[in-house]
Amino acid sequence: MAGVSGLIVRASTEADVARCAEIYRHHVLHGTASFEVDPPDLAEMKKRRAAVLDLGLPHLVAERAGRVMGYAYAGNWRPRPAYKFSVEDSIYIDNEAVGQGVGKALLPVLIEQCTAAGKRQMVAVIGDSAQTPSIRLHASCGFEMTGTLKSIGFKFGRWLDSVLMQRALGVGDTTPPLA
Repeated sequence: MAGVSGLIVRASTEADVARCAEIYRHHVLHGTASFEVDPPDLAEMKKRRAAVLDLGLPHLVAERAGRVMGYAYAGNWRPRPAYKFSVEDSIYIDNEAVGQGVGKALLPVLIEQCTAAGKRQMVAVIGDSAQTPSIRLHASCGFEMTGTLKSIGFKFGRWLDSVLMQRALGVGDTTPPLA
């Protein structure tokens, strides 16, 4: 589907995983969006994508002129059965494309597809309270701030917060789920 600034948002393919790994590698090595410290290899990134798809959840990419500029996916919020209607989103944007609307193109599609999959809540766990672009993106898509875990991680020689944001999907908690 066509999107913002010539971006096309679509389901990822296995051929996209190498580019996703490249994008993620930059975030692991240079940023605080991920609390990982060693970038996963291509085989691990393929396993992670397959695990998302096995759950029936979306794994999306945004591309411009045939080049993947970012990716997003949803995973289970927690493994216990009572959480089965809640997901956590993850979005990673090419460092050169930050601020160009890639996240704004990906997140609404992710929300829509998770809603269609019967999910009722989406949680964003934003690495570091200094990640204001991610906080603004989520707020612009209807997420509300639910809390901050202070100094929960340690990376690059400093303590990092995790910001928690949440939004209802579809009817949210207004009715009991059918399944």
